[in-house]
Amino acid sequence: QVKLVESGGDLAQVGDSLRLSCSADGNRNCMYAMGWYRQAPGKERELVAQITRGGLTNYAASVQGRFTISKDENKNTLALQMTSLRPEDTAVYFCNVIWFCGVVYQPGLGADVWGQGIQVTVSS
Repeated sequence: QVKLVESGGDLAQVGDSLRLSCSADGNRNCMYAMGWYRQAPGKERELVAQITRGGLTNYAASVQGRFTISKDENKNTLALQMTSLRPEDTAVYFCNVIWFCGVVYQPGLGADVWGQGIQVTVSS
């Protein structure tokens, strides 16, 4: 399958910027979509941003305009540029891949693969 390793998490102040990176070790032709999720204490894991193999992006409303997801297919890396950080952005951030090696993707056919998670803390 694929192994995902995140980096870039840190302690930040309100208004700061951080950049998260995810290195994906696997066949990029089977990575239908890559994304970032986060989980704050006592809350469910939620989608932050996602980018498909075709380059379509999707953002949570709470980060729209502040966060930017990007990928480098040659290096098999995924990045999340976070700006104007807020205390509510504090969470463990997980890199995610929807693993699908077929031709025509349909929801439910792929397998979710997760990184180990990385802490982002924003203090006021």
